[in-house]
Amino acid sequence: MMSAQQMLKVFVTRRIPQEGMKILQKAGMCNLSVWDSDEPVPRAELLKGVAGAHGLLCLLSDKIDAEVLDAAGPNLKVISTFSVGFDHLAIDEIKKRGIRVGYTPDVLTDTTAELTVALLLATARRLPEGVEEVKKSQKKSELGLAIARRLKPFGVKRLLYTGRQPKPQAQEVDGEYVPLDTLVRESDFVVVSCSLTPDTQGLCDKTFFSKMKKTSIFINTSRGAVVNQEDLFEALSSGQIAAAGLDVTTPEPLPTNHPLLTLKNCVVLPHIGSATYSTRGVMSELTANNLLAGLTGSEMPSELKL
Repeated sequence: MMSAQQMLKVFVTRRIPQEGMKILQKAGMCNLSVWDSDEPVPRAELLKGVAGAHGLLCLLSDKIDAEVLDAAGPNLKVISTFSVGFDHLAIDEIKKRGIRVGYTPDVLTDTTAELTVALLLATARRLPEGVEEVKKSQKKSELGLAIARRLKPFGVKRLLYTGRQPKPQAQEVDGEYVPLDTLVRESDFVVVSCSLTPDTQGLCDKTFFSKMKKTSIFINTSRGAVVNQEDLFEALSSGQIAAAGLDVTTPEPLPTNHPLLTLKNCVVLPHIGSATYSTRGVMSELTANNLLAGLTGSEMPSELKL
């Protein structure tokens, strides 16, 4: 057991599922400081809380930039993010300081795939039960392949996919590798399941929607910033496309007066793609174990290669 002087300070930016907290508490090496709320930590509290920390456990809503890293100081060894995405992290600044990063890829594949199919079906039938909750209140690996597997039983005739290169495993679902332009023009349902990168930021814009069939439906369960929401609103309200289903938006949640929430042909869910209890528990455990590995200099279960 470490003495109080030897304990390593860890700042946790939000309340996380107990599975992860128990791992950190049992490790006996962490002096835990937690922003004990289900709401994002205010910027000033983040800057104060991270001061002198050896480890930082953060969420997608926390912008970890040079200012935060400077506030943390030279002790910071590891950032463990409770997320698949990492565009909230200033990777160049983190790399420059030699800080290791843990994240939680693959954990969400099954849950998000199931949510995507449910959202697709709800949007296709224009049954936006999920929309009312968003309008009333501010509610607190291979994803494409996982979605395709779940769609096959619905009698899908063709499954088109795109990306940097063909994926051999797509043969399992008879997936056809095509250029993005072909996919957008020929699909009845366009499902976005890519990562957010400089190449995909704002990918789904006016030009993108103008190529879609007037009868087609757009589904996004990847990241909100992949879509230009003003252009999507225009495409939906003008009849350029038939409908849209979104589990992710910018910001999250959408303000209750956002134009997209006024549309009958747009289903917006309050980002529930990773919200099953079992998924969040597994994410919490992985995030905690990544953090401990970073503090002890051992191999992380899931390290982001910088």
